Amino acid sequence: MLYHSMTTISMFTAGVTLLFIWFGSGKNPFVAGYSFIRELITSRTFLILFLVMVGVLLMNSYELKWEAHLTNLTDFTPLFHQIEGDFVKNFQQFFHWRPITEITAFFYIIVLQALLIASMGIYAADKNRTYVHAVCYTVIINYVIAIPFYLFFPIHEVWSYAPAGVSFYMHEVFPGFDTIYRPLSGIDNCFPSLHTSISVSMAILAVRSGNKRWAACAVLSATIIVFAIFYMGIHWLIDMSGGLVLAVVATSLAIRLAERSTPRLRAPHAVGSSL
Repeated sequence: MLYHSMTTISMFTAGVTLLFIWFGSGKNPFVAGYSFIRELITSRTFLILFLVMVGVLLMNSYELKWEAHLTNLTDFTPLFHQIEGDFVKNFQQFFHWRPITEITAFFYIIVLQALLIASMGIYAADKNRTYVHAVCYTVIINYVIAIPFYLFFPIHEVWSYAPAGVSFYMHEVFPGFDTIYRPLSGIDNCFPSLHTSISVSMAILAVRSGNKRWAACAVLSATIIVFAIFYMGIHWLIDMSGGLVLAVVATSLAIRLAERSTPRLRAPHAVGSSL
């Protein structure tokens, strides 16, 4: 039922997002939504920034179409396997257990999206406009840097490279993954891992924002998502490493840009500062 269609996936994502906002801000999620909309209406800078972020996300949806027109590209997947050996195979086989598959699939599909959306809602509820802007800058930087790699540096998912001997455990709980979710992500768009970079970026922002409750939740979520990319047999260790570097670079630049676009704001308000 959970993975029956993108509609049910979106519904569960919305539910987790509301739960995250309530936990991270200690406020009614609809208050956070009002604060976010108010920021869009009253700040031309943020409106433009938000629209640019949406545009970049839409651009990513066209990446697979652009990639189809590229020919004679070198497949670097064998090189990654030669460097790493059987790391992913040994990792996933060591931990393989149906309940773990259920949990990691939920975090990989649902929580990643909720983590991103909730971050903006929580900072809006905290009246921490600098970090609302920083989330948008972070997403833009992540995708702008990652997309050229996906176009010109193809790396196939580990499970799809037969010599790696890796299984795709996602099919155990989400049999329709290839028809429902796969169109959103190319099978050779592995380096850097955006699941790593986006989740770790949100965790870094949460820690730096001063909101300790949200930081704890975001760090735990990012840790499970990074675990999931190996457990599911999707990403190489090098993909994850690239994602970590991208997350650090993106958040560092994003916070600097956000501080410039919101120069008169007070320091971050650490709502829920005690665990």
